[in-house]
Amino acid sequence: MPSAAKTDLIVVGAGLAGSAAAWAASARGLSVVVLEAFEAGHRRGSSHGSARIFRHAYPVPLYVRMMSRALNRWRQLQDVAGEPLIKFTGELDYGPVRDPEGLHAVLTACGVRASLLSPGEATEQWPGFAFGPGTGPVMHHPEAGVLDPDRAMAAMLRLAGDRGAEVRFGVPAERIALGPGSGATVHTSSGSWTASVVVVTPGPWIAPLLSGLVELPPLKVTQQQVFHFAPVRTPVAGDAPWPTFIYQGAADFFYGLPGGRDGEVPGAIKLGEMTDGAVTTADDRDFTVAPEARAHAIRFTERFLPGLHSTPVNEATCLFTSTASEDFILDRAGPLVISSACSGHGAKFAPLIGEILAGLATGKPSPEPRFTLEAHLTGP
Repeated sequence: MPSAAKTDLIVVGAGLAGSAAAWAASARGLSVVVLEAFEAGHRRGSSHGSARIFRHAYPVPLYVRMMSRALNRWRQLQDVAGEPLIKFTGELDYGPVRDPEGLHAVLTACGVRASLLSPGEATEQWPGFAFGPGTGPVMHHPEAGVLDPDRAMAAMLRLAGDRGAEVRFGVPAERIALGPGSGATVHTSSGSWTASVVVVTPGPWIAPLLSGLVELPPLKVTQQQVFHFAPVRTPVAGDAPWPTFIYQGAADFFYGLPGGRDGEVPGAIKLGEMTDGAVTTADDRDFTVAPEARAHAIRFTERFLPGLHSTPVNEATCLFTSTASEDFILDRAGPLVISSACSGHGAKFAPLIGEILAGLATGKPSPEPRFTLEAHLTGP
């Protein structure tokens, strides 16, 4: 291979955002090289596994509207890939701090179907949950469910490959060099590639990779943990599938969803806590589940999820990369297109993010001022 092979576009990182960017860019006729540091399906980053929540429930209309656009892209992806990637289960949002009434107002104003139920009505429909005193109304929106990241990434990379994209696993980007002139070169131990544009989507590795090239806002990398709990009986909630759910109270902030292939028991529910987690780096994380996190998840299950056994059957860790505002970074700086800090809520937007990144690579501006580097660096 030449020391600096040329292509139109290089994508660094083949997680959900990078895979989606490769799919979208190849559809525009660009020659694409994807460089992924690890093997396909690795568990070191943020995109792996078989289950992420797909939901519209946001208090910010911008994200609700984006979610509707993302749903259209998911449907297109499923059609061309010829396989289902989303299972619709509906979602419940509840708890005294979650503000289900406010969420309901935003969703319905954006044209998303949603309804408010009393705790009694919710208990009758989903007896695997305990909607006790003080719960308040429960919001349900049916166009929510579970998406499969592993299958989605494989499908997008396969489709990009069908259009000529070159996907290389086990090839970490060691250094990105700008210019001279326009373009950039990505150096690896396996050789170098030069392109007019480099899409940088390496998840928690982004800050060290771009050090000295682009000023990034502070990015916090944390190790999160998730647990799988087996159902007491099957099915737990009558004939309906378990919905995805988010509960937010004064002392508890948990999300849950049917666990896909990740759980060791069929029908297991994946439960995670929305906390900061232990601050770490992509290379220094220890993959160890915190005992206090396990204990808190067990207490939450005992109190709020009577349809589940309260001893986890499986547990795992993953990494979140977050900005202070939790908004995405989707912007371009010279020949570098940057996508970062989508962890915790970015998976559901993946095909749309890929389309945005391909647009940035071909000269379009960032689609939203709050996603620009300037907005993150200067603050509100």
